Amino acid sequence: MSGVDRLRELGGPAILGVEHVAIAVPDLDAALTTWRDRLGFALVGVEPVPEQQVTTARLELGPHCVELVAPTSPDSPVGRFLTKRGPGLHHVCLDVVGIEALLARLAAAGVELIDRAPKRGAHERLIAFVHPRATGGVLVELSEKA
Repeated sequence: MSGVDRLRELGGPAILGVEHVAIAVPDLDAALTTWRDRLGFALVGVEPVPEQQVTTARLELGPHCVELVAPTSPDSPVGRFLTKRGPGLHHVCLDVVGIEALLARLAAAGVELIDRAPKRGAHERLIAFVHPRATGGVLVELSEKA
């Protein structure tokens, strides 16, 4: 039994590490030219996530992952982010087990959450966001393999 399977069996929430770094981009094809063709990341897949009004491109280099996030609507959260701040780092995603229990623990500790319950994200994962005010200005995504 793997360590992750053991953590799931015990039922306690845990943060396993950084799952990916997400970069907001206005043009997915142009960003892929940079990250895939020039920097050498392997494109794992492109996936629309209608619930979030984005299309994501997952890129990997060894054990590291970058997710390019392009809005499908200018009034989506990522579209508004790009209008306000321009392209760049959007969020850091943490790989977790026990996302619901972790959200409850964070809420009980007074951590400001954007999502109090997980929702469907890309790559067959459940996700929830922690507000940047709670993390020194960094949007944090919690993500658990569904």
